[in-house]
Amino acid sequence: MRYISTRGDKTERRFCEILLEGLAPDGGLYLPVAYPQVSDATLTKWRNLSYAELAFEILSLYIDDIPAEDLRAITQRTYTEAVFGTAAITPLKQLEPGLALEALSNGPTLAFKDMAMQLLGQLFEYELGRRGETLNILGATSGDTGSAAEYAMRGKAGVNVFMLSPLGRMSPFQQAQMFSLQDKNIHNIAVEGVFDDCQDIVKAVSNDLAFKRQHKIGTVNSINWARLLAQVVYYFAGYLQATKSNSDKVSFCVPSGNFGNVCAGHVARQMGLPIAKLVVATNENDVLDEFFRTGSYRPRGSAETHETSSPSMDISKASNFERFVFDLLGRNGARVKALFGAGGFALTAEEHAAIARFGFSSGRSTHADRLATIKLCHQRYGQLIDTHTADGLKVALEQREPGVTMLVLETALPAKFAATIREALDIEPPRPAGLENIEALPKRVTEMKADAQAVKQFIVDHV
Repeated sequence: MRYISTRGDKTERRFCEILLEGLAPDGGLYLPVAYPQVSDATLTKWRNLSYAELAFEILSLYIDDIPAEDLRAITQRTYTEAVFGTAAITPLKQLEPGLALEALSNGPTLAFKDMAMQLLGQLFEYELGRRGETLNILGATSGDTGSAAEYAMRGKAGVNVFMLSPLGRMSPFQQAQMFSLQDKNIHNIAVEGVFDDCQDIVKAVSNDLAFKRQHKIGTVNSINWARLLAQVVYYFAGYLQATKSNSDKVSFCVPSGNFGNVCAGHVARQMGLPIAKLVVATNENDVLDEFFRTGSYRPRGSAETHETSSPSMDISKASNFERFVFDLLGRNGARVKALFGAGGFALTAEEHAAIARFGFSSGRSTHADRLATIKLCHQRYGQLIDTHTADGLKVALEQREPGVTMLVLETALPAKFAATIREALDIEPPRPAGLENIEALPKRVTEMKADAQAVKQFIVDHV
């Protein structure tokens, strides 16, 4: 298996080369030269596998430069009941016939990002140990990526983490999860601005190839292909749990900000998983909903990015979106480079019509919708959901189709967004043991202006 850039660089690279790299040298994102196809017979065989075994089978289709026995050991170490609290790893929570939540938030930081980040931590440690090298991870988070990355990398040999987050824009619980870590290899930087400012800095540093190579900069954001690949597994796991036959189709509704979560679903569908629809659910920051409805992609600036009660989706420049556009436009790297180089763009009518072939649709949700959906889910189904999952459920209920099971990807546990749960239901969401007073723990964080040069200097000073 070889990988190429979405922006036209035809140089083919192997998995372990791009694992530690992040962005391609031309500023594009990596994708496989072709998606491996999963046959009906293979899908049937996978029905009896554990999650760790399923992960090994799927990862093996994309990774041929790690020995099979080593890769199997990595997946077995990663996806355990001890880490995820359940042998199923991603069990379905049935709401009613044909509608379920896929529980992705059982990991150590109570968010779906653990599903990929725990694997990434194992892969990084394995490959760095094999090379005898170190890696300085630079990441951006709107709430959950940061804590998932830090908990996966804390204490890992040869790894330092520099995580940027928007100052004051995450929930108190999310901030406390990250800032309370005292591990010497973890560095939190709170940036004056919004998530997109943080993401722009990560891309600017990654595009400085000399700095990137000198200081061995890697990334854990979903621009990293390995992170996205790990997320492909739970689409297969969800489908196999929800169906009895490979002739059954399933739709997924995915709360989305940076497009990584739903892009993994796109990859699974391209591999042959029988997905009817991939429904993108946004909050008030509805750049993606606007695109799927109109064909116009209009990233917003900081001033136009709303601060909402589903803060991990407060994103107006969806970095993973480029991967889908690359496939949509027939893998025309030159056109992708031109479109994303221009900032915003509009598809032709023919290109917009082609979206239907990939199964995408979209919808949006507001704060009032979130409150109403949290209330409805609690009263009708007896399930307490977080604000982002509520965005997904609201849109899923609007877009269900008869005879097609709809799975809503759960993104986090309600405890992370207690203020909105109290507003919706006037109850305090339960917290897992040991996290009762996390906001009171001492914090270790550096505040900084949105300045790529200042971040570079911080890295230099702390490596």
